[in-house]
Amino acid sequence: MAGTKDSHIVEIPVDEEHKEKQQQQQQKQLVTVPTPGILKVIQQHPLSEISESPGHLLLLKLWQREEDLFCRRVLRKESRLESIKREIFQLCCFFLIFHGFFFTILYSSSCSDDYDVCKKWWIPSAVSLATSLVLVFLVQAKLFLFWKVSRGVHRERNDNRTLTRCVLELRMKGSSFDLSKEPMSGKRMKSSSVEIKWKPVTWFSQYLITIVLLCFAGLFFPVSKFILCGF
Repeated sequence: MAGTKDSHIVEIPVDEEHKEKQQQQQQKQLVTVPTPGILKVIQQHPLSEISESPGHLLLLKLWQREEDLFCRRVLRKESRLESIKREIFQLCCFFLIFHGFFFTILYSSSCSDDYDVCKKWWIPSAVSLATSLVLVFLVQAKLFLFWKVSRGVHRERNDNRTLTRCVLELRMKGSSFDLSKEPMSGKRMKSSSVEIKWKPVTWFSQYLITIVLLCFAGLFFPVSKFILCGF
């Protein structure tokens, strides 16, 4: 009679960490593999349509490059405006400092007992007037340059704003965007909008500093005679 052998069942413990890793890998595979619906949505996205169309992709790159150039030009012109402002301020300060020293010297000369000083009052007045006119001319030249650069900055900003709208429209429409469309320039936009400005008022507001300096220069001319002969 054959003896029965005892059968032993050996339980092999399963590593729980290994199980968790397998589950995580399965979840990643489920996430990374897109469903057909997601693929369809991605393919219908305007940016994917642009990437598949060489003409639209080239146009997008060109417009983005122009946007970058516009921004650089605007920043460069704005820094130039700041430097012109500082130069105008320095000229105005020099105008005031010069006349301050000038009238101090005139007042000290008027305190002397020399009567011939009063007869030659026109010499310091002419010097004051000539110096004032030179400084006013320099200020006017700087102001003219300032407003010229300022108009350029305004025009560059309008063109950049128009180009940004076209880029956004291209990104939203995708391949349905009309390639023959061009950004409207700042001049065309300005002509389409009605603006009524009275030129004398605009000119007066832009060159107010020059007008004030001219008034002071004309006032200083008779004041020199009053200082020399009045005391």
